[in-house]
Amino acid sequence: MAQVTVRVGGYTHPVSCEDGQEGHLIALAADVDRRVSSIRAMGGQFGESRLLLLAALLLADELHDLRVEMSRLKAASAQSAPASDPLLAERLGRLAERIEGIAASLDHP
Repeated sequence: MAQVTVRVGGYTHPVSCEDGQEGHLIALAADVDRRVSSIRAMGGQFGESRLLLLAALLLADELHDLRVEMSRLKAASAQSAPASDPLLAERLGRLAERIEGIAASLDHP
């Protein structure tokens, strides 16, 4: 288990992660720190726990929007997908054989 120290909102936090995930964890902490900084830039005096709560809510809101968009895209994809035909593979196989036969006859006049 790896140990990483990240800095969020001006405070350092030791965090454990799986070996090899250190860079990913540091990038995630940097993303949270950017959100904390943007909240601070809005004004107001917030304690560390309040800043982290607001940053978590911003992230949760983004995650919710992404999930809604993903569901919308999946639904649109399912509606536009052609209905499956159990005989489609067999038909395609016969068609491929006919094309190969035509191509062979053109090669050998």
